[in-house]
Formats: sequence, structure tokens, C-alpha cells
Amino acid sequence: MAADSVIIEPATVDVLDEVLAIEQACFSAPWTRKMLAAELSGNQFAHFLIAKCLDPHSGALVISGYFCYWIVFEELRLMNLAVLAPFRRGGVASKLVCTAIRAGLERGANRAMLEVRASNQEARALYERLGFRQTATRTRYYVKPEEDAVLMELAPLEVSALCGQP
Repeated sequence: MAADSVIIEPATVDVLDEVLAIEQACFSAPWTRKMLAAELSGNQFAHFLIAKCLDPHSGALVISGYFCYWIVFEELRLMNLAVLAPFRRGGVASKLVCTAIRAGLERGANRAMLEVRASNQEARALYERLGFRQTATRTRYYVKPEEDAVLMELAPLEVSALCGQP
């Protein structure tokens, strides 16, 4: 799958069931329906994107991933990023993050922050390719299983060459 075949669009409450299914498939301690709904419609700082790709089996356009991020004044806060396993390593996650970085820049953000499981090497490598650097560790931040979080930052906020043209 080529990254240019990934369609990114804002999420709406109409896709909550699909987003919840992705959340449950991708995380050992998933957000609840109520938490996701609050981010989709109740948080003034939250932005929610979905990625759509062609399903290789059915040929239908399906939601392959989602991304929740906040823009709070000058900070872009990467909250939750999930891509279904069959669509990983095809540019979906990077396209979602790049879209958020551009939105942050448009709204005056000058840095981006995130936490990621210490064991999630694929995600950490993606963020590093986009220019993020590790700044700290939070001991036992995650549960199910208990694990440290690696804090990463992109400052100043800028669009990586990996993102290509909008």
C-alpha cells in the first residue's frame, strides 16, 4: 500500500464504533467508548482523524487507523494513534501524524509532545524519523502490562521531509 493511497479525514461520531474496534484491537488497556466519544465531541482541544485504505481482500474503502491529538495553545499533544495490523508499515501512521503536525503549525503550535510505551520500538522509530527526540522517561506509566513511558518532543515543530508535500 502506498502512502498516497491513504485518505485522511476528520472523524465524526458516526465512526465511533469502528474507532472503538480499532482501539480494542491495538491496545492492551484501550480507551472506553465514553472516553473516545468525549474526545470526538466534548473536548475543545481535541482533534480526531481517521485513515481510510482499500481493503486488499474486499476492495472496499475501510477505516484502517485513527489519531487523536490536542492543540493546546502552542503545543501539539499526540494522544492516541492506532493502525490495524494489516495496514501497518504502509505509511498510514506517518500520514496521520504529518497531518496533525501541519494542523498544529496552522494553529500556532511550536512544539509537539507525546508518550509512548518503552517497548513500542516501531512507534518510537516512526517518531524519530519524523524528528522527535526522547526527553525523559515516566516509570510505570502504563498498565496492562505495567511499563515505562518514553517522553518525546519535536521542538521546534516542523514538517519532516518524510511527510512530503501536503
